[in-house]
Amino acid sequence: MAEDSVPWKTLHSREYQGHKKKVHSVAWNCTGTKLASGSVDQTARVWHIEPHGHGKAKDIELKGHTDSVDQLCWDPKHAELIATASGDKTVRLWDARSGKCSQQAELSGENINITYKPDGTHIAVGNRDDELTILDVRKFKSIHKRKFNYEVNEIAWNMKGDMFFLTTGNGEQFFVSSTVEVLSYPSLRPLDTLMAHTAGCYCIAIDPTGRYFAVGSADSLVSLWDISEMLCVRTFTKLEWPVRTISFNHTGEYIASASEDLFIDISNAQTGKTVHQIPCRAAMNSVEWNPKYNLLAYAGDDKNKYQADEGNVFFEFSGLKVVPERNYSILGALSGGLYSNL
Repeated sequence: MAEDSVPWKTLHSREYQGHKKKVHSVAWNCTGTKLASGSVDQTARVWHIEPHGHGKAKDIELKGHTDSVDQLCWDPKHAELIATASGDKTVRLWDARSGKCSQQAELSGENINITYKPDGTHIAVGNRDDELTILDVRKFKSIHKRKFNYEVNEIAWNMKGDMFFLTTGNGEQFFVSSTVEVLSYPSLRPLDTLMAHTAGCYCIAIDPTGRYFAVGSADSLVSLWDISEMLCVRTFTKLEWPVRTISFNHTGEYIASASEDLFIDISNAQTGKTVHQIPCRAAMNSVEWNPKYNLLAYAGDDKNKYQADEGNVFFEFSGLKVVPERNYSILGALSGGLYSNL
């Protein structure tokens, strides 16, 4: 896809309000038809997106956690199953059609990270005590636990599922370069230690084509790594605050990154050039590209006029032939032809 194939200047942004407090995480299902959001208000929500529907967006609330839902992820092989990680020390599996919790696992600490293995068989969970737990999805039982002696910030599998990545805060703790630890899977034996950044490595994203991974750091840089060579091929320097969240689009061509800067940067992964910036009202906690289309969801630390948290989810999309309006529902925003025009 050529760099100018996306009409960046004609993108439209839509906002949907549902949560009572700020949103920590957004994630699309494997078909790109549902978006989930996890919030400090102890709930998750699933927004059902009809490509050619009309009327109000359908959404369902997932209630049951007794603390903040800090991260969530969809089953990569099942478009209706979603897992949530909460500070209440539980991990829950939900059916997005009914909103019911079908499985629950009690773990040892306050959970902050969760990710599925690409084949859908295992879930990895990280907690505030730098402990990693691997769950067997079929039995929803822990099959492996490991406590690390360094700060673990985010976790991810490669696309093949034979490597496991940990971003660390080693640089802040030991005054050396912060690292990305690469482990073999399922043994979790060390494969490589990448001296990635001069401050804590906060977030990681895997290119859907399997060629690269990107790391966001407290030094305000995003680094792009060749996964076969384990070498940094370029850095992205547009942000000025610690990078909180990054995401590749479905082709791997673009990287979205965000921080406390009041914009989301979208850069071309191959050239390093910024192609678009989305203005924001507050620091962003999560950005996530749709797995099928150039549709970006994002959420952050929005406040209302009374300086109370607002749980808003935003969407930036191309190809719509509608007149911009404020506070569209998701369904109203998408009914203008997002899918057919991309």
